[in-house]
Amino acid sequence: MGRLSQQVKERASNLIDEGFLVLVGDANGADKAIQKFFAERAYPNVIVFHTGTSCRNNLGRWKTRPVAVDRAQRDFEYYAAKDLAMSQEADYGFMVWDGESAGTVNNVLSLLERGKKVVVYVSSKRAFLTLKSAADAAKLRDYVDPMALAALDKKIEFRRRVFSPQHALNLA
Repeated sequence: MGRLSQQVKERASNLIDEGFLVLVGDANGADKAIQKFFAERAYPNVIVFHTGTSCRNNLGRWKTRPVAVDRAQRDFEYYAAKDLAMSQEADYGFMVWDGESAGTVNNVLSLLERGKKVVVYVSSKRAFLTLKSAADAAKLRDYVDPMALAALDKKIEFRRRVFSPQHALNLA
């Protein structure tokens, strides 16, 4: 995910127009692409979150927010700590998702579990979803790549977190 769609650029431009503080991660892919967008516009109101002692990407040379992690292994949980910190601090979320990334879905669910609204651009479908409550998370199921569902369950317990136990049994 190195490029942003025109629809995502328009929504991100609205963030600039409103002067919102943007919290973004330091990963390659969507994080780096949105950083590039804001850096090209010299938008100063950005904070880059990262785990560990160094930031992987900070294209606008913005302030950074290191997140301490009590593990040396740079695995899913290592980077998820940064995402959890962002979900705690953010007022709402704006995510770009490919229909497969467990990290993005985990971020969406973390925000919803905290009662925060999330707008998700599903790049594989070129569609926006507006999720206002944890109950709305069920809408994500329609956009999950079927081949990715088992991996999402293993990494983030997707179906357990999104559906009631009774409903989850019907999806298997």
